[in-house]
Amino acid sequence: MKLKSILAISLMAPLSAMADHDHTIIDGLDFGPLAQFVGTWKSVESGGVDISPAQTGTPQGEGAPAITPFYEVMTFEVAADAVNASEQTLVALYYKQEVFRKADDSKFHDQRGYFIYDKDNQIVYNSFCVPRTTCVTAEGVAGSEMSLKLSDRGIAESNYMKDNASTTDFSMNIKVEGDTLTYSQTTALDIYNRSFAHTDSSVLERVKN
Repeated sequence: MKLKSILAISLMAPLSAMADHDHTIIDGLDFGPLAQFVGTWKSVESGGVDISPAQTGTPQGEGAPAITPFYEVMTFEVAADAVNASEQTLVALYYKQEVFRKADDSKFHDQRGYFIYDKDNQIVYNSFCVPRTTCVTAEGVAGSEMSLKLSDRGIAESNYMKDNASTTDFSMNIKVEGDTLTYSQTTALDIYNRSFAHTDSSVLERVKN
């Protein structure tokens, strides 16, 4: 292919789409390890597993472990940069996560949030909300494999959730190897007058940059 043709193709492609996931610069900003997340990811054939507290009236019984095999789609895209308190410089990826039951293809989890990178301090944050009137922020050391733990004031929830299904802790392990994303996470809950560890784990493959 002639050099002129190559240059023409390059100029037509959006910068974010041209991101080389072996590098960290996107649209002129250094996204560090988050650069490799950009794109759309879908579950591998085996899917993931959700273990959550069963609802009242279910076969498992109120508060017993309910095991739900699932598949999901996650999309990460460049959001913005920001400066906190004139000192902390951040860049962020917006993400959405939609999770479907394998049994009937119904969506049972929808999550929207940001993965945020602090280059100077080598910290990554996962700040997200779910439509149960609950939001969480977790943080950890930046890298291709990360362990993110709940921030000191990392939970916001409605009065109802505080009294009936309160989130008390959150942790997440996540890594990207080439075009494979793997994560596992645990959300600690106080629900039905007892403690419950709500867990999720999944393996996804990149389907679009």
